[in-house]
Amino acid sequence: MIPYRPRSVWLPYHQSPARWRVVVAHRRAGKTVAALNGLIRTALTCDKPNPRCAYVAPYLGQAKAVAWDHLKRFTAPIQGASWNEAELRCDLPNGGRIRLFGADNPDALRGLYLDDVDCDEFGDWDPRAWTEVIRPALSDRQGRATFTGTPRGKNSFFELRERAARGEPGWALWELKASQTGLLSQEELADARSSMEPQAYAREYECSFDASVEGAFYAAELAKAEAEGRVCRVPIEPLVRVDTWWDLGIDDATAIWFVQDVGPERRIVDYLEVSGEGLPQIVRRLEARDYRFGRHVLPHDAEARELGTGVSRVETLRALGLRDVQVVPQQTVADGINAVRLMLARCWFDAERCGRGLEALKQYRREWDAKRQVWRERPLHNWASHAADAFRYGALARPVLRASAPLVMPSLGIV
Repeated sequence: MIPYRPRSVWLPYHQSPARWRVVVAHRRAGKTVAALNGLIRTALTCDKPNPRCAYVAPYLGQAKAVAWDHLKRFTAPIQGASWNEAELRCDLPNGGRIRLFGADNPDALRGLYLDDVDCDEFGDWDPRAWTEVIRPALSDRQGRATFTGTPRGKNSFFELRERAARGEPGWALWELKASQTGLLSQEELADARSSMEPQAYAREYECSFDASVEGAFYAAELAKAEAEGRVCRVPIEPLVRVDTWWDLGIDDATAIWFVQDVGPERRIVDYLEVSGEGLPQIVRRLEARDYRFGRHVLPHDAEARELGTGVSRVETLRALGLRDVQVVPQQTVADGINAVRLMLARCWFDAERCGRGLEALKQYRREWDAKRQVWRERPLHNWASHAADAFRYGALARPVLRASAPLVMPSLGIV
């Protein structure tokens, strides 16, 4: 018999027939244990042959640290169960299988089918791991998914929470606040409240999405922009040139911001992020937007010559038709972050076209030093870094005097 007796607060979750389930839970509420046992039940009782279930954390190492021992413990009483330590996989005697993954490597899930998946700490994910990989893996067998976590600002996890809160068909929501569940004593909560910042306590224990992301670099500036109505629908001025700010990826994503300077306003009108595409394909994407382009701002390493060809990426882009390509001199990350903070006071963002980029700026945060228990000054490198780096290069680029620059027929790179 599986050694799991769900706490009363988790019974409605286990009894729910909803296909898409969102669980916003306070720390130490037992969400990982509940979710894993839900996967075990699916793997044992699914009416389809050879059920496949997955637990996905933001990082594979995190999945192993958080869930692997629990999975082995709860499946140990099942006669015939076996475990593959290298693949973090449990095989059950009925052909069912449960495996742990990291959302930082979603390609590891490509080609798989899934009957049930737990997307843990979904607010820390690159949302495309869900939309481009995991969601399609559920389609042919009509699998279901649970999204669990504590708030990290109003990000993709918050959007799913809103869908469930609206009662959309197939969706269900559970919000487990420490003040309501009774899972932690009042003495423990009082001690936590006294030793934590109010926003941190509200986020970690009371499931507040209004509290800023812990360690975020631009939380205050972006919150002010939203409060002042500068995140809205921003029209593109046809007679004003559009600058682009790039972060060039090789193995990672390439991120590009599209910016217009209108008077004192810096209007962020569009955002593009692509993976696995070369410079010719990216330039074609720019051409398809049919903007009147000004300068194209690239990071300092774009001038490095590639070993295979002896040609730099700056030279390649110029050969592809981008005439005003400018390279930002190398500067410290700290200087760039300060430049962004100063610039954000005059930025307007198109909420729809820049949605993913804005989310990345909100999620861009310091790296946590677990050994010293402090925030490091250097940024955490994750999916949000590409957009944030491109934005930083734009903030460091030298200003351009618009009034003296003539406009001609719209064409890529023509100034």
